[in-house]
Amino acid sequence: MLSKKIEKELNKQIVLEGEASFFYLSMASWSDNAGFEGAAKFLYGHSEEEREHMLRLFTYINDAGGHALAPGIKTPEHQFKSLQQIFETVLKHEQAVTVAINKLVDVCLQEKDHSTFNFLQWYVAEQHEEERLFKSILDKFKIIGNDGKALFWIDKELEGLASGSGLPAIEEAKE
Repeated sequence: MLSKKIEKELNKQIVLEGEASFFYLSMASWSDNAGFEGAAKFLYGHSEEEREHMLRLFTYINDAGGHALAPGIKTPEHQFKSLQQIFETVLKHEQAVTVAINKLVDVCLQEKDHSTFNFLQWYVAEQHEEERLFKSILDKFKIIGNDGKALFWIDKELEGLASGSGLPAIEEAKE
């Protein structure tokens, strides 16, 4: 049985995951409208992934005897200056989610809730992967720049990531 404190903190995390889903959706729409089809595909996929993260928490709370609450979602930012700005914003957001997950893990340890602590280890690992992914995308901007050709190849790279191929389109272009 979840303590009320853990239940409350998990429900706060549901809100963060839901907001992230809509945030990615907003960035995907901007990318789509700006002609970055690969980025849009990548970000639409990430929106769905964040929704799945939210539902995983939702199910856990209910399965553990708590009451998961459907979050109210604020309208996310929808105007961006550039594709690079989107990914800079995403990295900052993911870093904030990492801080929130780590605080949640700390609460579990304080409450001696080892089951929830164990459940949250998946999120800890996921956040590590997310931060690494978005840092690597930002590295592409540092390496090849922001001109039209660079943005074309970054968009292709993102499309490859979205397709699950993980094939670096930039490396293919060199061949």
